[in-house]
Amino acid sequence: MEDWKIKIAALWLIGGGIALAPMILMLMQPGMTGLILAEVLLIYAIPLILVPLAMAFLSLTLKDKANRWSNIIVGIVLTGLHIFDFVAAVTARHPPALSILMSLSLIVATALIVWYAWKSKQKA
Repeated sequence: MEDWKIKIAALWLIGGGIALAPMILMLMQPGMTGLILAEVLLIYAIPLILVPLAMAFLSLTLKDKANRWSNIIVGIVLTGLHIFDFVAAVTARHPPALSILMSLSLIVATALIVWYAWKSKQKA
């Protein structure tokens, strides 16, 4: 197994784990139950948890060219989403430090995924 594939798979798993923390903490806040919370968690679960888990698996199983491009494309899209979340967190009236930290962590993780995929040595 190539080193870059293992690094990328690990970063996808880290990103999925980081995304769970704010969701779990949100559940602990009083009054944050009901249908609205369930819908919000479902909307967040797809790009923040399911995509990274699927990408971790695909990073270890896809052929090099498909692996490289899928990681670059999905990594760029998720980095953009995380930058949007970061800007929203920073510009909030009372920015929660946890949201800022988690957004920055996810930006770094997905940017590293793009970097490793871009720099990967391709087999001819």
